[in-house]
Amino acid sequence: MNDKTFRDREILAAAHEKGAGATMGAFLRLSGPGWLQSAITLGGGSLGSALYLGMIGGTDLLWVQLVAIIAGVVMLSAISYVTLSTGKRPFPAINQYINPVLGVGWITATILANMIFILPQFSLCFDAIDKNLGGNFAADDRYAQPLVSAGLLALALTIVIMNFRPGWASKTFDLILKAMVGFVVLCFVYAVVKLAGTLDWAAIFSGYIPNPFQWTTISSDLTSHLSELPDDLKSYWNDKITGRQQGVLISSAAAAVGINMTFLLPYSMLARGWDRTFRGLARWDLVTGMAIPFVLVTSCIVISSAHAFHAKADAAILSRNADEVRTSDFFEKVSGEIAGRMQLDDDAAAVLAEIEAMPTDSEDDVEQKEQEQAKADARTTAVADFLSTMPESERTLALALVKPDSKQLAASLKPALGDRSDFIFGLGVLGMGFSTIIILMLINGYALAEIVGNYDSLTARVVGAASAGIMGFFWFVIGTGASKTYLVVIAGTFAVILLPIAYFAFFLMMNNDDLMGEDKPVGGRRIAWNVAMLLAVLLAIAAACLSIQGMIASPQGGLVIGGVVTFLLLMLVGFAATSHNRSVES
Repeated sequence: MNDKTFRDREILAAAHEKGAGATMGAFLRLSGPGWLQSAITLGGGSLGSALYLGMIGGTDLLWVQLVAIIAGVVMLSAISYVTLSTGKRPFPAINQYINPVLGVGWITATILANMIFILPQFSLCFDAIDKNLGGNFAADDRYAQPLVSAGLLALALTIVIMNFRPGWASKTFDLILKAMVGFVVLCFVYAVVKLAGTLDWAAIFSGYIPNPFQWTTISSDLTSHLSELPDDLKSYWNDKITGRQQGVLISSAAAAVGINMTFLLPYSMLARGWDRTFRGLARWDLVTGMAIPFVLVTSCIVISSAHAFHAKADAAILSRNADEVRTSDFFEKVSGEIAGRMQLDDDAAAVLAEIEAMPTDSEDDVEQKEQEQAKADARTTAVADFLSTMPESERTLALALVKPDSKQLAASLKPALGDRSDFIFGLGVLGMGFSTIIILMLINGYALAEIVGNYDSLTARVVGAASAGIMGFFWFVIGTGASKTYLVVIAGTFAVILLPIAYFAFFLMMNNDDLMGEDKPVGGRRIAWNVAMLLAVLLAIAAACLSIQGMIASPQGGLVIGGVVTFLLLMLVGFAATSHNRSVES
């Protein structure tokens, strides 16, 4: 036990003797791992999911992220209990006591998730600097993206190395992370407070009541627009919106707790020298450092997005003048949905068919570019013309399928925040993205050191952290076009599938006599732990199955199914081998 851990234990013991108030003060002073979890969960995924939840479902869907974070806290609390009770690092413990295939799959998925999900965080930070914080880089400035990314990488790596070093550097890292998470929370809470007088708080609070029927039903505000349409169009838009809503329900739940968070928590606690004395602090830290900031921030984003966009359309989109329709900030984003809708109208479909038949295969490069531009212009004109003739209810429904970007949400907050809205929102977004970059690099450092079998090596940790950071640095090359879709599908599928498996692994660890010994819960405590964990496991399994179902029809569907079946077969072999080894040892 190092000196710091010994002092922390004395602080806890003294606080317990003085009562609840002193204990809470000590918990606040010694907290840390929960704030690390908050820094990673409050990232680009949470921002995007919350924005779209508010856009498509209004405040009716506030319960989704609340339920997801509660399930996550239950499992992360179980993970902390197992880790602090045994003092063992989870990776070798899973391999020895549960299943080596499960252990390898868990740590592999963690690294894969880190390396892929760090790409959009760099993109998010660049967009915040460029669009919200005054960067205003020229579209043809080829040096802006690499220079900004290099600065982000250098600063993030410096902060991560500070955490790897014990003493004042690690303490400074804690303070930086707490300040960043706190700032993000304040930014979005402030925006909602300023909007408070214009909000329907009864509807907001009712939105926290779980409603699983929303898997197949859309909000009452959108339903009122559907009722104005004929049956065929009613069915068309209902199916489109319901399908999109199901996707955002899954992505929002997945954004709350990812598989790399199940890796970060135990290793960050062990790195601080925590043991069973700190089990109460660990649970309190998860609630106050992760769950409460997450619920506050995501709720405020959903509320702000719903207030600005849900079941609403801007004046330009609702215009009967096609030229004015094209001036809307949402026109480009909604064009794809309108083009799909045009296929239901014989005349409009014929126009699109004629446009698609336009030649773009000239042997002369200049002429070919002119042909391609003419075709694009003709398609844009046709979409704008058709959109200007659509009923207002249909246009509003089409906008429900469009994801607003951070620039549009910042602009929507201008009535609440005034001219500072863009800057304040940009700082909040930058804080979300950059804090997530730091934590993804930190996790990768721990994971690589564990894989190479030299967990205490500072060099291995720094190399692991740097490798994730360098991957993120090249977001403007790797994370664009078809490659971005392919990488995200693979990483997202693997991570979502393995999340319930990781949950199940720690469920088995909690009930393993050889591993837990006298710390294994008994009686009513055991029943309570198992019921809570099983509910979390079932929720994760449901999300994984729904995610797989949605990906089967994709071009990578065969890869997804093949990967799932292969891993499950290997896992069964691993369970058999582990059981055999344990029986031989006994």
